[in-house]
Amino acid sequence: ISECQRQQLASVSYSSRYALGLFYEAGMKIDVPWAGQYITSNPCIRFISIDNKKRNIESSEFGPSLVIHTTVPFGVTYLEHSEEEVQELISQQLETILPGLPQPVATKCQKWRYSQVTNSAVNCPGQMTLHVNPSLVCGGDGFTQSNFDGCIASALSVMEALKNHI
Repeated sequence: ISECQRQQLASVSYSSRYALGLFYEAGMKIDVPWAGQYITSNPCIRFISIDNKKRNIESSEFGPSLVIHTTVPFGVTYLEHSEEEVQELISQQLETILPGLPQPVATKCQKWRYSQVTNSAVNCPGQMTLHVNPSLVCGGDGFTQSNFDGCIASALSVMEALKNHI
């Protein structure tokens, strides 16, 4: 790749964060009036979702699950810490937001080193063609913006770049 392309790719940066999944036994109820809650007042937790409520699924076979997303500053600060330590910190903060939650039957702590684009590649409207023959085209939110519209815009841009070489 050219030096210009290398610099453009190197300029892309991403936020980091964690997600914690809590899985409960069948029949358990998480008694809150919402399916998802954006949290602005906590240094650790940014978003909480109750998956079965969000999807409007009631099941006697499966219990509810909570998904907790951390703030970007928390993710950056604890990026290299153990998942066990991070899970404990998130759980402590969750207790201040939703006190008295039952013990989950299973948990999953997931680190996203590359969560959302904070700076996309400059002068790359949705894609970057690295090689023409054979075709090698890079796409994704690193070339647009980190949301659904950005992903669609990138996919369309990649398709346009490739259709001229197929």
